[in-house]
Amino acid sequence: MIEFRGIRKSFGPKTVLNGIDLTIRDGDVQFLIGSSGAGKSVLIKHLIGLLKPDAGEIWLDGEDVSRLDEASLYRVRKVCAMVFQHATLFDSMTCAENVALPLRKHGGLSQRDALGEALKRLDAVHMRAYADRYPSELGDGMRKRVAIARALTVNPRYVLFDEPTTSLDPVSARRVDRLIRELSDKLGVTSIVVSHDLVSIFSIADRIAFLYKGNLRLVGSRDDFRQSDDPIVQQFTRGLAEGPMEV
Repeated sequence: MIEFRGIRKSFGPKTVLNGIDLTIRDGDVQFLIGSSGAGKSVLIKHLIGLLKPDAGEIWLDGEDVSRLDEASLYRVRKVCAMVFQHATLFDSMTCAENVALPLRKHGGLSQRDALGEALKRLDAVHMRAYADRYPSELGDGMRKRVAIARALTVNPRYVLFDEPTTSLDPVSARRVDRLIRELSDKLGVTSIVVSHDLVSIFSIADRIAFLYKGNLRLVGSRDDFRQSDDPIVQQFTRGLAEGPMEV
């Protein structure tokens, strides 16, 4: 289980997170939503030590990880893998070689064994048939799935997705959605998804947390959001141009 307790973060005079309390349950697909600049990506970067909170604690499986040094964060990053918005694959390597790289560098496997394990990870994301292709030969959605396969090489229990469907066509986006749901249902992975893709949110989320002006406006299920009479929640979830939201 992951708990954010009273997380505060400012950049200069701008307060981005103003005392965030959020519990993420094991096995859930947890969405973090909100307008651009609301602090969604900022929040999840605290979990793996890319940012440090100004105040508050982050508890991961009973341990406060918010003040760990860089060496201690290594074990946190083995259980919490992050898939960034851009796939960040090496163009000079095949898909299998990209996935095998962390297995060789951090797992100590031989090239042959690492490639064998890479094929298993690619199979899990429905990309084994493209193992020998180069990233430049694939579409954005396929590259995103390879990046997810690479994240799975450390056998994480938590995967953090930063805008996984941004810039994808509708078909590719829904395939990524399906994959995130499968990771939870078949592998028991807890997924934390930063997104403003309304189709994704109302298709695969178990829980949704809406960040607005540095605070959590609403945390609940898809039905809680559909039934909310909060005009700001309604404006965002309906994608309305007119309303009380300040952006």
